[in-house]
Amino acid sequence: MPQQSEYYLVITALGTDRPGIVNTITRHVSSCGCNIEDSRLALLGEEFTFIMLLSGGWSAMMLLESTLPQKGMELDLLIVMKRTTQHERPPMPVTMWVKVEVKDSPHLIERFTNLFDTEETSIAELTSKTSICEIFQQPTLYIEMTIHSTLTDSKQIVEQDFYRLCTELNAQGSISIIINPQHEEKDGN
Repeated sequence: MPQQSEYYLVITALGTDRPGIVNTITRHVSSCGCNIEDSRLALLGEEFTFIMLLSGGWSAMMLLESTLPQKGMELDLLIVMKRTTQHERPPMPVTMWVKVEVKDSPHLIERFTNLFDTEETSIAELTSKTSICEIFQQPTLYIEMTIHSTLTDSKQIVEQDFYRLCTELNAQGSISIIINPQHEEKDGN
């Protein structure tokens, strides 16, 4: 069996937000010899969550996996780790950017994610935030999504379905759909 030279680990850290906490985690990761391939940070109430995809050699991964639980206890963090592999995604020639602003109520995010729930589509990023709209003084939900798809010939249908849902929910929304020019040339579209 061939030896793998790079190993991958996903870690999630969750804890009370305070100055320097992210720097402390990233410094520990680096001191173990691991590289941060991808990361996301979010503040949710008084808590923060930090998700990272790390890479490194076998020794670096073993060192990090053995020391990170103790570091988490020292910092009062909940830390979850999971080994993974490098993931080559299939070509997704279509990228969609979606923005929605709507009066908040249950199931709204589900309604919009359901719209893009097909085997040919992948939601790459989703952020949402509820805040009080200054104009109407009511809770307003803001959603932003980045979506990748192989559906090069259904741009108009996707747009129509999106705007139909916005109308049904009395939402303000926009969708930008970009088809990779290289794919258009191959298909003759």
